[in-house]
Amino acid sequence: MSTPKPFTLRIPDAEIADLRERLARTRFPDEPPLAPWSTGTSVAYLKSLTDYWQNDFDWRAWETKLNSFPQFTLPVRGIEVHFIHAPSKKPGAMPLLLSHGWPGSVFEFHKLIPLLTEHFTVVAPSLPGYTLSFTPGQQRFGLVEIAEVFAELMTTLGYGRFGAQGGDWGSFITSVLGHRFAARTSGIHLNMLPLRRDLKMPPNPNPNPEERRYLDQLDNFVKEETGYQWMQGTRPQTLAFGLTDSPAGLAAWIVEKFRAWTDNNGSPEDAVTRDEMLANISLYWFTGAIGSSFWPYYARMHSPWPVPEGEIVEAPMGYAEFPRENLTPPRSLAEQSFGDIRRWTRMTKGGHFAALEQPQALAEDVIAFFGALE
Repeated sequence: MSTPKPFTLRIPDAEIADLRERLARTRFPDEPPLAPWSTGTSVAYLKSLTDYWQNDFDWRAWETKLNSFPQFTLPVRGIEVHFIHAPSKKPGAMPLLLSHGWPGSVFEFHKLIPLLTEHFTVVAPSLPGYTLSFTPGQQRFGLVEIAEVFAELMTTLGYGRFGAQGGDWGSFITSVLGHRFAARTSGIHLNMLPLRRDLKMPPNPNPNPEERRYLDQLDNFVKEETGYQWMQGTRPQTLAFGLTDSPAGLAAWIVEKFRAWTDNNGSPEDAVTRDEMLANISLYWFTGAIGSSFWPYYARMHSPWPVPEGEIVEAPMGYAEFPRENLTPPRSLAEQSFGDIRRWTRMTKGGHFAALEQPQALAEDVIAFFGALE
């Protein structure tokens, strides 16, 4: 059995200089004669962001922040998986697996992990194909395969039984763990519900008001917010050329999601700091992993649903609903996919990037959910 190898991130000075030179040569498009952000990332905002990225952003400070966590790599199924392994201050603490999503990274958890290690030993991997779990040419994994990789990682670390938490793709991965590895997962906690986005749902012809609200929400999401999914899910390689070559293009593609998916008043920085966004974007840039990070979208569109139709997730489940999450399905629909819902919390503030936006509230809900299972 392989032994985890300690990891420290150190980006060469030459790569940082190259990034700044590329940013200085950015050629910006014009702004359409419509309200800024209405057709995508605001030109004025991106000019300000890239100027800050080029001249003021301190990558080394964020590199040091990441390196303050114990990090390791481990070969699993032919790739090197990067992960944070932060021991708990509590003897005999439950191991808790944290799974991020797209366009996130383990930087999402920089405020959450210290709150959780009071109660859990935290394992936070970089998803295969994402940032520090990426090497050019490596095998690609869909969501089910990523869940299997993470289960094997936990086995290698000596954790026969563990809790799991996730949002975005992490909620899908966590749900697959709760389905395929129910005997090993003491419970799963989600801050996004990975339900089928089928406009025919719910199957009954007379949805109740809460279900009707969700169907209207879903209709708008499918119409206005899924363009990136179709591009990443059907022609990911074409998109990868532009975003791998242009840091401004990469920033525009990602920061638009921080604005659209967070609980803000018009600027993404109302919810997530400029430095936090740029630390995440920089990690994608320096690792060259944006193209490979699209693979779960391609696999999702060309594979069966991660939890087979007619089957349900049996592991105990807790859910934290943040009000500005992209979709907030009612419990009646969640009960069709999750057979043992133990906790359902409606938060008062926050959106899709809950670990960055509302780490204290998320941590408290995770602690309460797993505490009730002990």
